Amino acid sequence: MLIKVYGSAVFGVEATTITVEVNIDKGVGYHLVGLPDNAIKESSYRIAAALKNNGYNLPVKKITINMAPADLRKEGSAYDLTLAIGILAASGQIKSDEVDKYIIMGELSLDGSLQPIKGVLPIAIKAKEEGFKGFFLPKQNVKEAAIVAGLDVYGVENVLEVINFFEGKGTIEPTVINTRDEFYKTLDFPEFDFSEVRGQESIKRCMEIAAAGGHNIILIGPPGSGKTMIAKRLPSILPPMTLKEALETTKIHSVAGKVKDVGLMNQRPFRSPHHTASSVALVGGGSYPQPGEISLAHNGVLFLDELPEFKREVLEVMRQPLEDREVTISRAKFTITYPSSFMLVASMNPSPSGFFNDPDSPNTSSPHEMTRYLSKISGPLLDRIDIHIEVTPVPFDKLTEKRNGESSVEIRKRVTAAREIQSKRFEEMEHIHYNAQMNSKQIRVHCELDDASLQLLKTAMERLNLSARAFDRILKVARTIADLEGVEVVGSGHIAEAIQYRSLDRDGWLG
Repeated sequence: MLIKVYGSAVFGVEATTITVEVNIDKGVGYHLVGLPDNAIKESSYRIAAALKNNGYNLPVKKITINMAPADLRKEGSAYDLTLAIGILAASGQIKSDEVDKYIIMGELSLDGSLQPIKGVLPIAIKAKEEGFKGFFLPKQNVKEAAIVAGLDVYGVENVLEVINFFEGKGTIEPTVINTRDEFYKTLDFPEFDFSEVRGQESIKRCMEIAAAGGHNIILIGPPGSGKTMIAKRLPSILPPMTLKEALETTKIHSVAGKVKDVGLMNQRPFRSPHHTASSVALVGGGSYPQPGEISLAHNGVLFLDELPEFKREVLEVMRQPLEDREVTISRAKFTITYPSSFMLVASMNPSPSGFFNDPDSPNTSSPHEMTRYLSKISGPLLDRIDIHIEVTPVPFDKLTEKRNGESSVEIRKRVTAAREIQSKRFEEMEHIHYNAQMNSKQIRVHCELDDASLQLLKTAMERLNLSARAFDRILKVARTIADLEGVEVVGSGHIAEAIQYRSLDRDGWLG
């Protein structure tokens, strides 16, 4: 008897429906074809034990299973439940009329219980698109899939629940989640708040500008000056995610198996990889490509602490994703593209000892050591960072102040207002939502300068020997400063402030 059941495979952030054809005939043997990997080939042992422990048997006949399309590589243990239900239906142990109307996925334990799987959100979206009646999956993943409206999502703990459902012996209630309620539930409670930061008013101003325009930023300062503390608070002043952004972000985290017992991610991600991370860990890839840190930071913040400690080749692979806001991983038989529109926040000490030209510091570095230390970061990478700012240690009287600084909620109101101006400005452009995403053509249109501003910028360009890319960055930052003030025209004051935020371009920075 031939039976068809359906599973799904995830490539990039999209799912492809897999047809599992099970044929049982005279003879003895278990043949699994259709490019399965080792985890799927081993499934026969898990399935046999799980069925035996729940009162069913793997038939002692010739079982042939084809996973179509046969030229697409299948991986992982998530097909255990699909194969088990297909075998039971093909051998007549359960009714087969309804099994082809559902997507069935889950990893089996030997007692028949189900283990969580990856990528259920893209699978649920694809199942709805293709008109499937419902989706059976492990209970641990049910919230993640239930955010897709119009699809019955059944979270099950044991293979027996699925068998009883098709036999009509028991009912399973589909999980229903109100996506909008879930999305707005914990929106206004930031874990880290800018009110806890003492002093550093100029750095807070920089962070506000960076958040308002989505600009990349690098913080340069000695140990203990508050670089990491400030960076961790950046997500708290970013505008709340839109429902579309939340779905995009949840899809990527779902594929990577990072969604833990939550439906929809409503907080912007903050990723902080260690400096020992490899280039594959950072941008994604591997023999079975997975999203890297830059994709997990999509619509959020990627924080690289101690930037010069990262291997140079690791930092260089970020250059193209920083510009294109997506990363493409190519293999011989397929190409996968992951979105990676993130804000880069980097921090570094100004010298190997951590103290630069500090007369009170016993640790000093020679000019040669400093040049070697700073040369780990390439010019093209620094060019892609809009704002460079020096962070100085906080004086004692500021540290002991009892008065709290401005809260993240207050700063976020101004940032959100500036972003709304930008959304309106770029409403007819599909892939541009804020100033940092502007290309050269849009910069010329939206950052038109008067003669005084042009002269100021020309002088700065000549004195600092800035590249054409740095010129564009200054105009983008000036546009954001004007938006924070609610001003339509970029003035010389905005240009002057934007030029200040190019510390690493200034002559004499290396002493």
